Amino acid sequence: MDALEALRTRRSIKQFTGRPVSREEIERLLDVAVHAPNHRMTQPWHFRVLGPDARRAYGEVLGARKAKKVEDPEAARAVAEKVADGEAALPAMIAVSMTLDENPEIREEDYAATMMVVQNLCLAAHATGLGTHIKTGAIMDDPRARAAVGVPEGERIVATIQMGEAAEVPAAKPRRQAAEVTTWVP
Repeated sequence: MDALEALRTRRSIKQFTGRPVSREEIERLLDVAVHAPNHRMTQPWHFRVLGPDARRAYGEVLGARKAKKVEDPEAARAVAEKVADGEAALPAMIAVSMTLDENPEIREEDYAATMMVVQNLCLAAHATGLGTHIKTGAIMDDPRARAAVGVPEGERIVATIQMGEAAEVPAAKPRRQAAEVTTWVP
């Protein structure tokens, strides 16, 4: 698959088959991902490949956060358990974090570079027949989530990436045409 085709056809995969993703597959993808553009070559990214116990621990934190939105205590417990079980059952999951530089300008550049690593990883996975789903949000700053995936002080979780063989590939969502958001400045 060429790069243009990968860019056009990558989708967020929400359902995976039970096929495990091997360590060798993940290492191959990470070796490609780190070729992302990186101003100043700080290479701020770190990858934590989560095994079933770590995925469950992360899922318990995520589930507890989701359960807070449910009023009925029994229903809330069921939500928390379902989320934890779902995360533990994933074929693979990678937490991508970055070192936090004290300089705000460098920190912003490093965040952009780390998100490019995330995109590289997802495109490489797609090109090799694996699906991914990038997850971000407030949970990335939750100290319990950081502890579950082993992110130390001085680092920030930027995204988690669920990965596996796609059980189903969704249709493309409508996108605005580039011409609609492009201004040619003389």
